[in-house]
Amino acid sequence: MTATVTRPAPPRRSRGRRRRISRQTRELWLLMLPAMVPVLLFSVGPLLYGVGLAFTDARNTRNHETSFVGLENFAELLSAEDFWSSFKIGAIWAVSVTVLQFLAALGLALLLNERLWFRGLARVLAVVPWAMPPVVIGLMWKLVYHPDAGILNDLLGTDINWLADFSLALPAIIVVGVWTGMPQTTVVLLAGLQGIGKELYEAGEVDGAGRWRRFWNITLPQLRPVIVAITSLDFVWNINQFGLVYVLTQGGPGGQTRLPMLFAYEEAFRYRMAGYASMLGLTMAIVVLAVLGLYLWRQMRETK
Repeated sequence: MTATVTRPAPPRRSRGRRRRISRQTRELWLLMLPAMVPVLLFSVGPLLYGVGLAFTDARNTRNHETSFVGLENFAELLSAEDFWSSFKIGAIWAVSVTVLQFLAALGLALLLNERLWFRGLARVLAVVPWAMPPVVIGLMWKLVYHPDAGILNDLLGTDINWLADFSLALPAIIVVGVWTGMPQTTVVLLAGLQGIGKELYEAGEVDGAGRWRRFWNITLPQLRPVIVAITSLDFVWNINQFGLVYVLTQGGPGGQTRLPMLFAYEEAFRYRMAGYASMLGLTMAIVVLAVLGLYLWRQMRETK
């Protein structure tokens, strides 16, 4: 005869624990629901609607019957010289502003990390541009660049119309972009610097390493995760820039500062091509995600 083996019933404590975890999970979802509903309604919903709109011939006009056109908008976009021109300008803008922001912010963060007189006041003043709305910053710099009453021409003794010159307009707005975005990069890098242990620098001094070698072999490697994160975010913010450049130049002169988001705005609200503009936005989102994915992948490989 074969003996029948009966498994013991699970202890009541285990069943009670599972019920408690399940109840806590339901409560967690209930607590998250008030925050998730606005996100779904005002972020995810419009995003999905815009993606769907990109494959139609939607127009911002009355009595227009919207129909599905597939990839026609994408094919038209790739053949448009205006798109490639704005894409090139956007790439120059985003890369230049991101790199210059990082270099300027790193120098300022290193300075603010030293023991200086009125260091607290200097740190507060360094983040002032961060607290100003882009429209206010644009109006302020528009006065700085004014050909007749601008302080820049007064200092240089010139009468250059910086924002209307075909060769100077893009560098001029790049300077404004760097000044605007530098504070948040500085704050993040300063926080990273303060997280580096002093014993590493003391060990470097004992080994005879100078300031430059300590910076190159200790500071930069320790800041690498922070640098990857902040430069990635800066690139996304810069490639999607709209308000600041719109106030400064509105894409002029002659389209020399027309970033991709300005191009999409014109197509959607000036020419009322909603479907075409949505495809432009979707294309730029894919490009940005691809560039960031490649950049982060390479950084992760280097850190292994």
